[in-house]
Amino acid sequence: MTGSDNGSPMGRRSLLAGVAGVLGAAALPATAAQAAQAPASAPAASTRRYPSNWPDLEPYGLADARPDLWPREDNSFILPLERRPRDEELGRVWMRDTYVNCFVVDGRPIYVATGTTRVPGLEAAGPWNDGIFVWVSPSLHGPWRLADTTGIRPGAEKGKVWSPEFVGENRPGRTVVAPWQEYWYDDRFGKRGQAWAPEVHYFRGKWYIVACMGDHSQKVGSFMLVSEGGVEGPYRLVRGNLEKPFGDSFIGGPAFIKPGAYHHIDGGLYSEGDDAWLVLHSNLYAKFRDDMEDIVPTTNLPNFQQTPYSPEPYLEGAYVFKYGGKYYLVHAAWDRTSADPDGGTRYAYDTAAPGRVQYQYDAIIAVSDHFEGPYSKRWTLGVGAGHNNIFVDRSGHLWATFFRNPNFGYWADPSRVGDAAVPGVVRLEWTGPGSDRLYVQRRNRGRSISG
Repeated sequence: MTGSDNGSPMGRRSLLAGVAGVLGAAALPATAAQAAQAPASAPAASTRRYPSNWPDLEPYGLADARPDLWPREDNSFILPLERRPRDEELGRVWMRDTYVNCFVVDGRPIYVATGTTRVPGLEAAGPWNDGIFVWVSPSLHGPWRLADTTGIRPGAEKGKVWSPEFVGENRPGRTVVAPWQEYWYDDRFGKRGQAWAPEVHYFRGKWYIVACMGDHSQKVGSFMLVSEGGVEGPYRLVRGNLEKPFGDSFIGGPAFIKPGAYHHIDGGLYSEGDDAWLVLHSNLYAKFRDDMEDIVPTTNLPNFQQTPYSPEPYLEGAYVFKYGGKYYLVHAAWDRTSADPDGGTRYAYDTAAPGRVQYQYDAIIAVSDHFEGPYSKRWTLGVGAGHNNIFVDRSGHLWATFFRNPNFGYWADPSRVGDAAVPGVVRLEWTGPGSDRLYVQRRNRGRSISG
């Protein structure tokens, strides 16, 4: 999670300079078009420099499911990433937790993309996958090429920058794969262990990857790699993760996770100037040491000061982005539908309960004057755009990523699941100083998505 005020990166996912083949969004359901709990009037007239904020939905915690906040054909597209042999049957890259960014290296922009991918023969990124792939491009249009790792591992699959398979590269004083990250086996799942939700960062002249060992791993939680070369690697594990993920263990995750194995997931990096912070799970952060080999030790990790829902649902994908002098804290939350007393449909970021059906995996967002908060009430940034990041392209335009969650809800429907798990990007709009809101670019704004 890189702030746009930091000199080297061009925003946290700063990558768009055009469209190379727009993939139209699936038709929106009528229920979503009727879901607004507040007036759906268009932004103010063209004489206004910035679009208007929408009124807050009441009560706090309702989700805004109207089509204006969906990634659509007019405001989004799917990145044309170079295919690997495993991608040919599907015709594109299968990806969750899509991450994109742009950095200036030696005076030139380099765009990067990564995410959670799966191995051939499995429908999901579990109970194991084979690590982290990275794509690079000179522009958002492409050409998007797999990072050239052939000089590091001749004959190995191109673009794979880290994997539990690389445990044989460990040397005294240089660990690539820690014991807790190695594959393991049991009678229930067979082969187990996977890397989730990677982010690529360029900070103080070095490349870093922050990622998470997923639910089927020996220990579940966030870790960081540092490159000893370029964006392609070779990468090694930082010293703070040799024994365990960042943070302390606690009770969490699915019932099959071993006691003591679950740590804080969804780790990301936020940098500003020469300082960097680790952002963890839904509410925690930690300062990195100056040498970037570990976080600063503390008895308890500090919490972001948030305005929670009541009750607070399960949140994922915490991410911080700075823009216009303000800090934005983004989460992923399930919009659950239920029956309104008047017979209509209620859309809300509810906790799980009978009669509440998972509908869309949304991106929700809040704003603050300070990194640690206090943060404002949240609002819906994008429908179905959860577990994303925000970036500024090389032309100064704001974007976010999305992937269309195939596990539950709208994109899990058999008629749509073939278009789920994508490396998508969607244009954002800012409502200006004093208003300070970010939304998916709403309809009829009169702007293209060319960047």
